[in-house]
Amino acid sequence: MKFRPYRISRRTRRTAVGSVVVLALAGMNAPAIWGYASGQYHQYKINRPAYKAKNGHWEAVDVPDEYRINTIHAALLHTGKVLLVAGSGNNAAHFKAQSFRTVLWDPVKDTYKNIPTPKDLFCAGHTQLPDGKLLVAGGTQRYEKLEGDVTKAGGLMIVHNENPDKPMTFPAGTRFTGGRTGKTFESKDPVLVPRAKKEQDGGKIKVTVSTARVYVEALHKGPKYETGLTDNYRIEGLSGDDARNSYGIANKLSFDKKDFQGIRDSFEFDPVAERYIPVDPMNEARWYPTLTTLADGRVLSVSGLDEIGQVVPGKNEIFDPRTRKWSYLPQQRFFPTYPALFLTDKGRIFYTGSNAGYGPADQGRDPGLWDLGSNSFTPVPGISDPDILETSMSVLLPPAQDQRYMVLGGGGVGEDKKVTARTRIVDLHDSSPRFHDGPSLYAKVRYPSSVILPDDTLLTTNGSGDYRGRSASNVLRAEIYDPKANTSRPVADPLVGRNYHSGALLLPDGRVMTFGSDSLFGDKDNTVPGTFQQEIDLYTPPYRYRATKPEFGDTGDRTVKLGGSTHYRISSVHPVTKARLIRPGSFTHVTNIEQRSIALDFGRTPDGITVTLPKDPSLVPPGWYMLMVDDDQGTPSEAVWIRVPQDGQQ
Repeated sequence: MKFRPYRISRRTRRTAVGSVVVLALAGMNAPAIWGYASGQYHQYKINRPAYKAKNGHWEAVDVPDEYRINTIHAALLHTGKVLLVAGSGNNAAHFKAQSFRTVLWDPVKDTYKNIPTPKDLFCAGHTQLPDGKLLVAGGTQRYEKLEGDVTKAGGLMIVHNENPDKPMTFPAGTRFTGGRTGKTFESKDPVLVPRAKKEQDGGKIKVTVSTARVYVEALHKGPKYETGLTDNYRIEGLSGDDARNSYGIANKLSFDKKDFQGIRDSFEFDPVAERYIPVDPMNEARWYPTLTTLADGRVLSVSGLDEIGQVVPGKNEIFDPRTRKWSYLPQQRFFPTYPALFLTDKGRIFYTGSNAGYGPADQGRDPGLWDLGSNSFTPVPGISDPDILETSMSVLLPPAQDQRYMVLGGGGVGEDKKVTARTRIVDLHDSSPRFHDGPSLYAKVRYPSSVILPDDTLLTTNGSGDYRGRSASNVLRAEIYDPKANTSRPVADPLVGRNYHSGALLLPDGRVMTFGSDSLFGDKDNTVPGTFQQEIDLYTPPYRYRATKPEFGDTGDRTVKLGGSTHYRISSVHPVTKARLIRPGSFTHVTNIEQRSIALDFGRTPDGITVTLPKDPSLVPPGWYMLMVDDDQGTPSEAVWIRVPQDGQQ
């Protein structure tokens, strides 16, 4: 029998060829298909109710284009609105154009309002005042210039006044001519030199010269105008006794890098009138200062770069909200810029070692307790990675009565590559307080943002593994730490990377907002300039996905004194087990020393609870607070606002 060879039909050939083509195309596009499928599955997973109930959920706020700004500072106000402050937003073009931005955001109504901004509040300090206003002090006088960008020789001029009978004021543009070199420089800002100090010394009168500092530049560009010697400078326009009594002294005036320079201006932001109100300027210009509210409602202002770009040399000052004026502390103490300074329950100031920027590596870096009255400083030992505290986050763990502080992450001084995942915890109520390591963070990070939640846990999110997110090192992770169990667990990943110039705040409904991020570069190879992250995100914690929560009815008193009590109507399926007084946050540059959660004594009544405030003003400094209660499932209510008045006020 003869067999005929099998012949493949045209249809079969076409099908086979088509299948090969499909397989080839699928192979070529497998990464894209896999990426799409993975993305779809990820969205499905994170939106499942069970996932949200365990890990929470992130969503982006749909901010209209006209209200998108480079948010550097954010503060929650007692109106429930959030003040978003950019100033010039780390944008030299905006600074040159004097384009300064502030936006007021209402998270409940999702409305926005542009607020006229009187000065460049970029890199100011801020804190909550007893009456609910926000004190904002300092900011930017001039942007930095790196070596190579400096075209005119310049530097520090010390202006002297030997006349004990009158101060001397010199406007911007005042010219100083060197006695040795004959080179002329002009001041970039006005300067006031106090009268010389005159005192009786035995039978003689002793006169001590007074001085003030001002930044000066050469009149023309070019290296020939640089000086290399200390010189005395004659002040143009003076004659007679004024010319003899007033003069300048400067060391080398050069083309070295010029750091940012600060301003003295201070403002109160009024949440009701929704505007800035100028108050008495600080004695020192400050860029990157920390403001800390004290037990009596006054405000401590510390550190910052001054009007010539140097770290303020330990000249700290106090703002009195009653007089709206500043006064120096009698003794000096040096800190690097944006130091984390917390008011403790004994009225002292605790410096955790966290800071965010400028200052020598060997000065003012050690944690310790500072007594403002005696100016004594007691070191607190034991902190791990002590040389990696810059750009770390510090938090007073809840409840505040325990006086336990946590320091999270951090990096080396300046652009140092060192970075850590350590957390460190200290209990100031120990007989000999000492830091001990807590659970490690999700990664080695600078710039993490930590927020106290109303269920006595701590949310920490984001950060980067290198200075300002270099080499695409942003960390898209978040976790919740339980201080009672001393354990952390991962939660839903954030939507975008956040490093330098980012932060987070607790909102009155128990959600957390995150803002900002200012990467140097936008790629792993550090070749593409970074773009400021203007997106605002909201994190909804797991407790918001439970079926029921406690709810306040008719609220009690809006003003409650220390040691006072008031009654609140509450409806709740489960019994209330906690009451917390939470101070609204004020966040910038890895620094939010405002936030604290204070445990309240309370008693149950048939229709609610009666709460009693602590008596210690250093535990509960005057101001507005969010009152929140938790049920026995750990589910918090939304907040009601109450005011704790200053001593002697109603």
